[in-house]
Amino acid sequence: MSVTSAQSKWRPHTRLGWWAVGLMIAYVVMYIITMAVIALRLSLPPVYGIFMLLCGLAAGIVGLIAITRQHERSWLVWLTLLPGAFVLFLLLGEFLVPLIFPELAH
Repeated sequence: MSVTSAQSKWRPHTRLGWWAVGLMIAYVVMYIITMAVIALRLSLPPVYGIFMLLCGLAAGIVGLIAITRQHERSWLVWLTLLPGAFVLFLLLGEFLVPLIFPELAH
């Protein structure tokens, strides 16, 4: 296997693929900052959390579009589906659990 072949498996080839990877990196960095702030018992503005979740969801959506419509096969772009799925799972749980189990709502 040549070096160019190995590089082509992880590097995105489309512009949407690079956007998805950039949004995923932004989400991961913001998540790490959030965990550090929580460990230090400090607080962040709510807009920060909303922006972080939007970055994760956008990374997943843009990555999915790059994979389906532009036939992107980079494993970094496939990896962008994880933050999108995590945020989607979090939002669905936040909105559906009170409807299904009203006694668990806070």
